[in-house]
Amino acid sequence: MFWEIFLIMAVVILAGAFFYRTEILNAPAVPQGSAGLVCFKEKCFSVEISKTEISREKGLMNRTSLDNNKGMLFVFDKEGIYPFWMKNTLIPLDMIWADSNGKVVFIGQNVQPCKSLICPSVMPNAKARYVLEINSGAVGEIGLRLGDELKININ
Repeated sequence: MFWEIFLIMAVVILAGAFFYRTEILNAPAVPQGSAGLVCFKEKCFSVEISKTEISREKGLMNRTSLDNNKGMLFVFDKEGIYPFWMKNTLIPLDMIWADSNGKVVFIGQNVQPCKSLICPSVMPNAKARYVLEINSGAVGEIGLRLGDELKININ
């Protein structure tokens, strides 16, 4: 009797997890018309805006490329510690955490795709409200450093 109940509960939990994951993976990464511009000095990136939990979970998953001068900006309601991971992300990225004023508080450079079942998180050591994901190498090319200011213009 115990094992029957255990198996039924396990099946229900696994089915729920499968349907939840399917919903996230099939959801659009960004609501229609959600775009913006993030600039550092003269260098600007056209960004997709990710504001919802589902779009933040999907992020840049399963994309095989990201055009130069493009990126994704994750926007949170308030400042906090927001770790990111590279599960199902196929391209290496630079990740930039910025506070509510656009000040760069943490940078993850050349973060590689995760090819295993368990993926490590990139854990910032400072509170941020925004996280910008751009192609790997872009941070070095533009000379972005901690304390620099990003100009964030979003709809």
